[in-house]
Amino acid sequence: MGACASRESRRTETAKLILPDGTLQEFSTPVKVWQILQKNPTSFVCNSDDMDFDDAVLAVPGSEDLRPGELYFVLPLTWLNHPLRADEMAALAVKASSALAKSGGGGLSYNDEDVGECRVRRVKRNGCGGRGCGGGGKGRRKFTAELSSIAE
Repeated sequence: MGACASRESRRTETAKLILPDGTLQEFSTPVKVWQILQKNPTSFVCNSDDMDFDDAVLAVPGSEDLRPGELYFVLPLTWLNHPLRADEMAALAVKASSALAKSGGGGLSYNDEDVGECRVRRVKRNGCGGRGCGGGGKGRRKFTAELSSIAE
């Protein structure tokens, strides 16, 4: 018998950005908010941690870096300083959950593109419809949205 050693693979923590169409972009290197806004001029970037029901949606300043481990949304300017309704928050949660689920499983393809001086990896699900896509789901994360409307 030989000696074996194994080591847990370490995944680089990334800043995650959900675009209006539900696409997920991940950044492993620093990127400024203004660089994101160059490709989305009628939008602003907000941090998901700063979003709450009936509170105004605030923009992350253009000079700020997206922070690894944080989730951000690109939203239309009409949402800026607008109180976030429960149904809007639920729609964003579903969009984020779907994008994150797609990025965590097999059957993905990557399309690299430049954003300013940074390299972005666009993640998209290949034409997999369910079983037979990634080994039947063993060991994969599962996300389930449990959302309902709130009567006022």
